Amino acid sequence: MTATALPASHPLIDGRTADSALVAALRGGRPAHRPVWFMRQAGRSLPEYLEARAGTGMLESCLTPALASEITLQPVRRYGVDAAILFSDIVVPMRIAGVDVDIQPGVGPVFGRPVRTMADVEALPTLGAAGDRGFFDSGLDAIRAAVTITADELGHVPLIGFAGAPFTLAAYMVDGRPSRDHMGARELMHSSPEVWDALVAWTSRAAGLFLRAQVLAGASAVQLFDSWAGSLSEADYVAHCAAGSRTALMSVADLDVPRIHFAANAGHLLDAMGSAGATALGVDYRMPLDAAARSTGGRFPLQGNIDPAMLAAPADALTRHVKDVLARGGEAPGHVVNLGHGMPPHANPDVVKRIVDVVHERG
Repeated sequence: MTATALPASHPLIDGRTADSALVAALRGGRPAHRPVWFMRQAGRSLPEYLEARAGTGMLESCLTPALASEITLQPVRRYGVDAAILFSDIVVPMRIAGVDVDIQPGVGPVFGRPVRTMADVEALPTLGAAGDRGFFDSGLDAIRAAVTITADELGHVPLIGFAGAPFTLAAYMVDGRPSRDHMGARELMHSSPEVWDALVAWTSRAAGLFLRAQVLAGASAVQLFDSWAGSLSEADYVAHCAAGSRTALMSVADLDVPRIHFAANAGHLLDAMGSAGATALGVDYRMPLDAAARSTGGRFPLQGNIDPAMLAAPADALTRHVKDVLARGGEAPGHVVNLGHGMPPHANPDVVKRIVDVVHERG
C-alpha cells in the first residue's frame, strides 16, 4: 500500500504538509532551510505550559484532547519551530489499556504491579486489532481527537506522533518504576527469554497501535523514543529488542510516513536501529552527526544533536555549537535539527528561540 491508505483529509494528502521542510528533510531532501524542532519542546520550560496544566495530573492532561492540543501548540507559537510533537507520555497506551500506572512527580512512571512472570504477561489487557472497537481502540479516541484538533490548528506545520519503544516500556513494567541500570529487564531477557519475548510482543503491539491511531488522525511523521536502549549491547539489542521496535515502526509503514527512531546513549546501535524499520535516525549529543552518517553508510536522514547542556552556555559559544551541528548534519542525506536529548525543564525560552533563529538563518 502507499500513502493513498491515508484519509483524503490527511495533511500529507491534501497538501498541507507534504512539502514542509520537516517532511522533505526526513525523506532525504534538501529543503530551503534546515527544519528544527526539539524533543520535549512542550513542557516545564514554558510558563504557559505550567499555567495550562495547573491542577491537572500528567496522564489526565495527555488524555484531555483540548488541553493536550493546546500544550502541543504552545512551542510552535512561541518558537516558530518547523514541527509540533504531540504532548503525551510513553505510558499513555498502558493507561488506556487499563494497566495500573501513574506518573509520580519527581519519580516517573510507577506501576501497581510489576510484570515478571508469564502469568503476569498473560494477565495484561487484550489490545485487539487496529480498528477493532474494543476497550483499547475506543480508549484511543481521546488521542485521535487531540491529533485532529492539533493538525487542523497547525495548518502547514506538520505534527509528529510518538510512542515509547517496546524495550523501554517493558523495562519500566519489569522494574515497576524507573531504574538506573534496567538490571531487572536485562536479567529477565536472559533468565526467562520466553517471558521477555511475550512482554515485548505486548508492548510492541501497544506502541504500534498508538502510533497508527496518531497517523490516521493527522500526524505527518512518527518518532519511536527508546529512553533506555543505550544500556544494551548491540548483540542484546538485536536478539531481544529489535524485533519489537520493528513491529511498532512497521505498524505505520503502509501509511508511508517518515519513521524516526531515537535512543539515548546509543551510538553503537544506530545501524541496528535503522534496520529495525526506521527511515530516519535520531542521534544523541554524544556522537557527532558526521560520524553517525559514516557509521550508517549514509543510508538515513539524521536528526539532532545539539547538546542540551549548551543551552546554558554564553550566546557566542552556543551559536558556534549550533553551526557545528549544522555543518556535520550536512553530511547526512537529510538533516532535522534537534537537541541530542530532551529539553531541560529549566531551559530559557529566549535561548531556545535564538537557536531556532540561527538554524533558519544559517541552515
